[in-house]
Amino acid sequence: EVQLQASGGGLVQAGGSLRLSCAASGFTDDVNAIGWFRQVPGADREGVSCISMRDGSTYYADSVQGRFSISTDKANNTVNLQMNGLKYEDTAVYYCAGRTFYSSDLYVGYDKWGQGTQVTVSS
Repeated sequence: EVQLQASGGGLVQAGGSLRLSCAASGFTDDVNAIGWFRQVPGADREGVSCISMRDGSTYYADSVQGRFSISTDKANNTVNLQMNGLKYEDTAVYYCAGRTFYSSDLYVGYDKWGQGTQVTVSS
């Protein structure tokens, strides 16, 4: 069973940057993509970004396009999310998840979840 752990969250001023990491351990062969999601209490979970483990293709939600960048560090079995130009509305708990099922929806099919890390952007 694959385990994913998100880290790197914290408190940052608006306009600042954070780098989140998702470390994978255990059996990862069935994971075809890693996604980053965020959730605010009372709101629906939002897919932020994802990256294909097959060809490295990357995708971003409109709300973070041009500000966030997802990448892999294969040597360390890690997926990173570089977040620049942070806004107050980026405040959320961020989760990384592994995708094992294919879907036409980029943010469907994730069934391996980490615990999440809090990102708070002050205004």
